[in-house]
Amino acid sequence: MASAAAVLGVDVGGTGIKARLTGADGLVLDEVRVPTPRDDPRAEQLAAVVGALATQAAERAPLAAVGLVTPGVVDETTGTVVLAVNLGWRDVPVGDTVRAELRRRGIDAPLAVGHDVRAGALAEVRAGGPALARGSVAFVPVGTGLASALVVDGHVVPGGGWAGEIGQVRITAGPHAGLRVEEIASAGAVARRTGTASALDAVRRVHAGDPVATAVWDDCVAVLADALAWTTAVAGCHTVVVGGGLALAGDLLFDGLRARLTERLVGVRVPAVVAAQHGDAAGAIGADALARHLLETGVLV
Repeated sequence: MASAAAVLGVDVGGTGIKARLTGADGLVLDEVRVPTPRDDPRAEQLAAVVGALATQAAERAPLAAVGLVTPGVVDETTGTVVLAVNLGWRDVPVGDTVRAELRRRGIDAPLAVGHDVRAGALAEVRAGGPALARGSVAFVPVGTGLASALVVDGHVVPGGGWAGEIGQVRITAGPHAGLRVEEIASAGAVARRTGTASALDAVRRVHAGDPVATAVWDDCVAVLADALAWTTAVAGCHTVVVGGGLALAGDLLFDGLRARLTERLVGVRVPAVVAAQHGDAAGAIGADALARHLLETGVLV
């Protein structure tokens, strides 16, 4: 059976690529992390990286399918990234470019192309059991940038590829007016605004009482809470699943978000705010699921 072969899931992030090879039983055969190519406007360097990962995977097990997910506005039906701000992509035919590279390497495996956050949402909801399979759930990974995915009764809402781009909304009032939400409320923004190597380094400074880091952190949580409050009010979310690198801040993030959402949602159901089960691997796990679904049914999820 074709589904008995291995599947490679590849998650392209703003700074790093995560690849996950699984067998038919779902067990992980290999995991690899490599940097995301920079200054790659046509995704040609990315295609070379994915080709190399697939070649390496095929040496471990017969490769039956590949799933590739990227940030931005993704048209899954054509495999085109319409817009990915952090990667500098606009109308890039990522699917065709990667398929050509796979063929050049002699790898004849179907390729499923999807959106990283929607794929991650699929992985999280499936892991969450019946509670997350009903009603509206928002999945919000806070990493290099910021986006969200809405899952309603177990189905991810694509919106023609445009759903969930909350990080690209421009702030119109207050001290951050003119900036996009993700320029304040993301792990990348926290690191940049505190002058630290990572958001977790900034979190350590917050715990140590550093006033600059504390102010930046408070800005981040407040702006993120604003975005999640509107998402919750519009979609009626009963749960918000927060992932990405910022979720590693633990109670500092989650307690702050819960308190601010309670303040903002007057007369509106306050959602449960929980940590993603898969951490920053959700996208790769979701990419694996997209590839396996394509392999088994011939269609994308």
